[in-house]
Amino acid sequence: QKMPPSLPATINIREPRWDQSTFQGRAKHFFMVTDPRNLLLSGAALEEARRVVEDYRAGMIPPGLTEDQLWRAKYIYDSAFHPDTGEKMLLIGRMSAQVPMNMTITGCMLTFYRTTPAVLFWQWVNQSFNAIVNYTNRSGDAPITPSQLGTAYVSATTGAVVTALGLKSLTKHLPALIGRFVPFAAVAAANCINIPLMRQRELKLGIPVTDENGNRLDESTAAAQKAIFQVVVSRIGMAVPAMAIPPVIMNALEKRPFLKRYPYLNAPLQVGLVGLCLVFATPLCCALFPQKSSMSVRSLEPEIQAQVREKDPCLETVYFNKGL
Repeated sequence: QKMPPSLPATINIREPRWDQSTFQGRAKHFFMVTDPRNLLLSGAALEEARRVVEDYRAGMIPPGLTEDQLWRAKYIYDSAFHPDTGEKMLLIGRMSAQVPMNMTITGCMLTFYRTTPAVLFWQWVNQSFNAIVNYTNRSGDAPITPSQLGTAYVSATTGAVVTALGLKSLTKHLPALIGRFVPFAAVAAANCINIPLMRQRELKLGIPVTDENGNRLDESTAAAQKAIFQVVVSRIGMAVPAMAIPPVIMNALEKRPFLKRYPYLNAPLQVGLVGLCLVFATPLCCALFPQKSSMSVRSLEPEIQAQVREKDPCLETVYFNKGL
């Protein structure tokens, strides 16, 4: 029996498997990254994937390893380890936890929106979860201090709760359907506060910008602003289908005798509908912008432009990891 030919050492597994300059390629990539089944992998499976990836990068290719197995290992590795620091990420902060966690939290926010304590509680749960996700998926390898984390968390939670309660009091005299959209408005507002605050260190000190080959040139705050803006847009986009489609369906269903007879099915139905939306919305909205984002050297701050020009006068474009 012949051994299968061994893999070439030239596959670039630092980059995703699919072309990231197209929306379709990015969507395929994020369907892999956000696959909730990755959460069920054991620690041993994660370590094994890490070993395969690190050995391959070091030029050690185990005999019989196929290209599909190599990519599978890369995606398992990427799902659990931070791209810049290499450390294992908190389980609920990983992108593969986005769908099950968001589905539960959003489903509950949409179900229990009628009383003030419920609004307070679920907005708080949601912002706590967001804080963990934003911290886990931050860009760059710079540490963030506990006091910065605390400030960001408190202000985002306060922002979300204030928005939710303010809107809730405004919608008292409006049709019931409009009241159901209050959680969405609160989440959108909170994302605009939470993400920049969680990543304020990047806005102050900048994030690493590199040339095409990944050589670090400098740290730019202009790049950080662009990165954070893109993340805010895709997070709000992610929330749109999950928070806009189920309320309309549920509003129609609640008028039917079926839900009046079995009111306890309200929450599971809501959670299921949200889950269905999120399975598609999460990867597709992550794919709106390339993960390895780029900007022209001319858009950088003047002093950084000068530094970059000094290192490479011909360089037109710099790249950075936008975070998620």
